[in-house]
Order: sequence, then C-alpha cells, then structure tokens
Amino acid sequence: MDRIVLDTNIIVMSIAPQSIYRKIWDTFLEQKFNLCISNEIVEEYHEVLSRNISPIVSDYIINTILTRDNIIMIDPHFRCRLIEADPDDNKFVDCAFACGAKFIVSEDHHFDI
Repeated sequence: MDRIVLDTNIIVMSIAPQSIYRKIWDTFLEQKFNLCISNEIVEEYHEVLSRNISPIVSDYIINTILTRDNIIMIDPHFRCRLIEADPDDNKFVDCAFACGAKFIVSEDHHFDI
C-alpha cells in the first residue's frame, strides 16, 4: 500500500462532504493508502482545524486519524530543509523522507521545488 503525506491544506479541504478533495479523505478512511504523520504534523492539523472549523471538529478529526490502522507514525531524526520559502512546511518533507512516502499531497506552491 502506498505511503502518503497530506499537507494540512488537503486535510482541511478534504473533510467537507461537497469538496472536490473529499475523495482523499474517503480513500484514507477506506484504508486505500497509509498516511504518514509525525507529532509536528498532528499538532499543525489540530491547530489549523481548531482555528478554521472548530476545536470540537478538530478533536474528532484528529481522533479519527490517530485511531486508524493505516497510519504510520514517524519521528524524523533529520531535517532536510528543502523548502526555504516556508520552513514550517519542511515537517512534511522530513516525514515523507523518513517513511519513504510515494507522494506529498498539497495545494501549497512551496512544494513545487
């Protein structure tokens, strides 16, 4: 099964039932891919979901993610520092390298490097 890292913007956009990105969330729930995450990524998911939707929805989404069998929790021990324009995005790159992810899914132009 493919290993994938999802940027926070994709998580936010994919949970809305009418979103064009909903297929990503649904295929995650159907266990069609392994989601690679780190503590840093989970913290950002929670912060952004709490701020943009609600703390209750954020808790629910995070709990849903963390209780799935198709997550791979990674603790990257190195920093690639590939994204200079937004260094905060490097947590996704580091996670992808550490878990051998096939894809980083994002709508963020900083990942175009």
